[in-house]
Amino acid sequence: MNYKKYKRMYHPIPIKNREWPDKQITHAPIWCSVDLRDGNQALYSPMTIDEKIEFFKYLVKLGFKEIEVGFPAASSTEFDFVRRLIDENIIPDDVTIQVLTQAREHIIKKTIESLRGAKNAIVHLYNSTSTLQRKVVFHKDKEDIKQLAIEGAKLVVSLVEGQLDGNIRYEYSPESFTCTEPEYAVEVTNAVLDVLKPTPERKVIINLPSTIEVATANVYADQIEYMCKNLNNRENLIISLHAHNDRGTGVGSTELGLLAGADRVEGTLFGNGERTGNTDVITVALNMFCQGVDPELNIDNIDEIIEVFEKYNRLPIHPRHPYAGEMAYVAFSGSHQDAIKKSMDLYESEGSKTWANPYLTIDPTDIGRKYEPILINSQSGKGGVSYIMENKYGYTLPKAMLVEFAAIINDMSDAKHTVLTNHEIHQAFKDTYLNIDSPIKVRFYHSNHDTDNSTTISATIESDAKVITITGNGNGPLDALCNGLRKYLDKEFEIFSYTEHSLERSSSSKAAAYIGIKTDTEKIYWGSGVDANINTASIYALISAVNRMLNK
Repeated sequence: MNYKKYKRMYHPIPIKNREWPDKQITHAPIWCSVDLRDGNQALYSPMTIDEKIEFFKYLVKLGFKEIEVGFPAASSTEFDFVRRLIDENIIPDDVTIQVLTQAREHIIKKTIESLRGAKNAIVHLYNSTSTLQRKVVFHKDKEDIKQLAIEGAKLVVSLVEGQLDGNIRYEYSPESFTCTEPEYAVEVTNAVLDVLKPTPERKVIINLPSTIEVATANVYADQIEYMCKNLNNRENLIISLHAHNDRGTGVGSTELGLLAGADRVEGTLFGNGERTGNTDVITVALNMFCQGVDPELNIDNIDEIIEVFEKYNRLPIHPRHPYAGEMAYVAFSGSHQDAIKKSMDLYESEGSKTWANPYLTIDPTDIGRKYEPILINSQSGKGGVSYIMENKYGYTLPKAMLVEFAAIINDMSDAKHTVLTNHEIHQAFKDTYLNIDSPIKVRFYHSNHDTDNSTTISATIESDAKVITITGNGNGPLDALCNGLRKYLDKEFEIFSYTEHSLERSSSSKAAAYIGIKTDTEKIYWGSGVDANINTASIYALISAVNRMLNK
């Protein structure tokens, strides 16, 4: 790989005593969705006007108060969409639409025309300022590029003040900001601010886009802090972030940019956008949420958000997507499964109000999910098997029995070379342990409690195609039947473990019993029984264990 053909594209940041590393995110930023512009332009099949209107309404439902709705001068579809939003009074009074325009006269004029009658709008002006753009695309020097920005800002102001009556605010972006010399980015932006004249009542948005990611996220943070410290009239500015994901760090860049002083975030649902995408607003918001910060978006139904996103964008969500992926709350590793189960059990038993789990940063139920699609493969352990058996089917297996059963499941998955479904695991338990009735089947039993505190049992069994009655005496029905079976089978074994519980997830009131027997050669066999009568369930568990011994 010829790595020597590449060189650093960003400029050194002249910042000392940087402050952002010591900061924390303590509140939500101003969110601006750019799904209908950045996101839409990156689709194989862009949305129709009707689809864009429905998607706009859903973004409003999610709580976005600022929504970039398009580039009105780009096409009649873009222009007509903005007009329909305004003419059909679709925009709520507390929502501001944002339109994008290059610093070019005919584009600015068309953009302002699209906003006639808008109550609240942001005119987002931009021009490229980076070294490479100046050289390769525009063939202009620094002064020419600055004048282009200034003249564009002057035209926007004159047209807004002359043609529009609503609450119209301004936004400026030095495009390719991350590849622009920091001193020059300040120079151009301050020149534009001299035209836009921000005030406390009418703050100007300065958007600092990572148009293409060319450095680690900490460099972007340095760039943002540098701008915050060097722009004029900072108290009347809203510093906005617009990070792309070329290096896969769009979310990280945004978070560090907020630490560095930014007030606002532009991004898309699930990070859709040009090339490798934009900042994923859902991930940034839920990262705040899991740190105890209100994200101020209505994102508590993640499956609905996915459904709407996939409907209009025609793009899938990666199964490993943070928070939203179908595998986000699935653990294969045995140690992970065990820790998750124990933490959830403790959380429920203590009634804690504070979430704490070694492998789940949020409670899935907070966003409409459950930790139930746990999948078992050959890497899984007893924790995952225990979780499925208990939470899906109501069985709480004794620890030693669980170890044995988990090993069986591991072998099954290893042989299959894939995951096992919950049904397959449940079926394996039933086939291996539950109410096993061959070679011995109990057809009827009756027990008496004698005066000497002993119990006598009489059981009619079917064995080797014959029906016989066996009897036994002991300190209870199980002990009595065990003695009767030992005599009938001429085999030595004893019960060493017995547990029982109600089968809460059963459709009817039933009990589950688990019995472990040990032979005179120290071999151990487990059996389980289920019945509405706990005594019968115990009998079935003992017979199941004995049958497993006989079938070996």
